[in-house]
Amino acid sequence: MKYFSYLNSATEIIKLYKAQQPFHLFIKDFFRQNKKYGSSDRKQITHLCYCYYRLGASMKNIPVNEKILAALFLCSHQNNEMLAHLQPEWNEKINLPVKEKCILINTPYEELNIFPVSTEISDDINKDEFIISHLVQPDVFLRIRPGYYQTVINKLNKKHIRFTEVSENCISVSGATKADAVIAINKEAVIQDYSSQRIGPFLKIVKAESSPLKIWDCCAASGGKSILAKDILGNIDLTVSDIRASVIINLKKRFEEAGIHNYKTLITDIASAPVNLKPGSFQLIIADVPCTGSGTWGRTPERLSFFDEKEIEKYEHLQKKITTAVMPFLKNGGYFLYITCSVFKKENEDMAAFIQKKFSVNLLKMETLKGYNANADTMFAVLFEKY
Repeated sequence: MKYFSYLNSATEIIKLYKAQQPFHLFIKDFFRQNKKYGSSDRKQITHLCYCYYRLGASMKNIPVNEKILAALFLCSHQNNEMLAHLQPEWNEKINLPVKEKCILINTPYEELNIFPVSTEISDDINKDEFIISHLVQPDVFLRIRPGYYQTVINKLNKKHIRFTEVSENCISVSGATKADAVIAINKEAVIQDYSSQRIGPFLKIVKAESSPLKIWDCCAASGGKSILAKDILGNIDLTVSDIRASVIINLKKRFEEAGIHNYKTLITDIASAPVNLKPGSFQLIIADVPCTGSGTWGRTPERLSFFDEKEIEKYEHLQKKITTAVMPFLKNGGYFLYITCSVFKKENEDMAAFIQKKFSVNLLKMETLKGYNANADTMFAVLFEKY
């Protein structure tokens, strides 16, 4: 029976995976080396693996294949064909709340161990709601760029693609939607998580003392925050940097699609090497710093099983080094925007306190950008003004 085959294949893959690379890359390599799986097979097996990882360290003492089925039950909210064949009594109860489902799988809700080191989570996060949110795959969010709202809506409607309007210029679509086949990504809309889009109100606080506004996106990665800054702040003189040359190459392609041309790039290890920029030259520095990424593990649930608590201290140390390195390049009266996609207090509130104590800054706005009630990531941001 194909369902047993799917279950056995998922079990084999999970036993092979040792977290030496992101799981989505690992499973692609696995299927590349094992050509017997068709597209439907790959989809079903991949889904089973991700359900398994959504349970984190829960149910450690049962066989992998049994945990996969239990995970599929907890992660499903509508009738499931595999459960209908292998666990029909569970499938009939698929719409029960998680706490009641736990009774059926003989695992007390209180014993679910989904999220590691939950004691480190920031105090203003509802831990129970946040942790249980990992049982659901987050949505894909689009930020519609200025002037393209009706264009994007018309294109989605024409293709009968279902979407939800989350906020002004923000819509969500299912993870299976191939948005880039319908709209001009980066030109008309940017694929950007809802919480990441909520950095916008922080940028709106920034007052330009001259035009163009000189901005340094010092940990630019794919450039999403830079595109957001361009759309909100308008005329900007942008410098972007990252430690990875490959990332800058991808960023340049994305900026070309987004119509951003007035910018400079810098490949540098800010935390360890001198930066070839003029001190006091920027009116805004955006530091979307490297972090544990713990607010995004709904998208990479394998991290729930393989996270090492020592990473929190490692990233906290790196964040302090980066912040200390870039602050001299901010002019007096300029703004420093610190961002993480972490939920850990040491990377968030504690870092905000460190910045306030170490530098001559005023805290203007600080917020944990909670995404667990919107099927989105959870992030943290704080905006300072230097004096």
